[in-house]
Amino acid sequence: MGFLDNSGDIILDAVLTDAGRKRLAEGNGSFKITKFAFGDDEIDYSLYDYNHASGSAYRDLSILQAPILEAFTNNMSSMKSKLTSYGNNNLLFLPVLKLRENEDSVKRDQTASMFVVCSDTITSNDVDSRNTSANPDGLFMDNIGFMAINSTGGVKGSTISIHQGLDTTEISYLQPLEFELVENQYIVEIDHRLGRIYNSAGNSELSLSYIDDDNIASYYVSRTAGGGNVTIVNNSEDAVTNTDGGSAGKTNIRGPRGTKLGFKIKASPDLQTSTYLFTLLGSTIANGSINTTFGGISASDDTNFNGGGALYYIDTNIRVTGATTGYSIDIPVRFIKAQ
Repeated sequence: MGFLDNSGDIILDAVLTDAGRKRLAEGNGSFKITKFAFGDDEIDYSLYDYNHASGSAYRDLSILQAPILEAFTNNMSSMKSKLTSYGNNNLLFLPVLKLRENEDSVKRDQTASMFVVCSDTITSNDVDSRNTSANPDGLFMDNIGFMAINSTGGVKGSTISIHQGLDTTEISYLQPLEFELVENQYIVEIDHRLGRIYNSAGNSELSLSYIDDDNIASYYVSRTAGGGNVTIVNNSEDAVTNTDGGSAGKTNIRGPRGTKLGFKIKASPDLQTSTYLFTLLGSTIANGSINTTFGGISASDDTNFNGGGALYYIDTNIRVTGATTGYSIDIPVRFIKAQ
């Protein structure tokens, strides 16, 4: 991968997606391009110089001459900012996706600054010494930002909550969000070797759409008439917008709201049963440093953790993209396993 010199003619560099290359390779004559997308990840629009000394024709020259990346097919690295078209040309603001963290149940671990997923029950029980035979799931949800496998094979603990809308105070949140700006479907992408996406209740895996040749699994999560994982942000319920992130506000979208998405993460069978991927892709946290790495873990829990053993971990990102606007957000996640 490299940069293309854009100092002369305008360059269009395009590649097929993994699915497109697969269909082309079939060689049966059925290959046909039906969808395409443009991206502007490299462009800094602040370079637009309205007062350029050479006149109006040169105002966007720095933008047009900016070097651009060669096109590449890794979908977790390319085209994070997709271009889109809207029928209304009078829009002053475009919707965003924001990670909602103004309640303990949806916050990431504040020390590690990421969501933490325990790969098995042994790990979750070790991290949380409050687990007892009478309470096999322990009180793990007290550890903010942690998710763990419960006694029935589901997921307990924190929920990843994403809200969508116009993040501005210049338009009242009581105003409805224009229909063409409302996200009714989200795409959640995760490394399939590491984890699975579960619903916000943690009792079932979402429907998996496909897995590409980079092992990236895509879940298409749609809004349905009966609610589900994608629902409308209710203005009457979420009327208090707390801009400082305190617990009083139920949403951090300051203007008109669209929809919200909630889900949990469960470690893959490979991470549950083996340390291979941890040694291949991850690293370790030594005993004595576990309680300073994560919040909610006491020094005594650290000392007793797995009989004084270390902790394997793998850091990764989960990407959530709005299917309508193309806006995406990356969420940092750490998978851990008792050594």
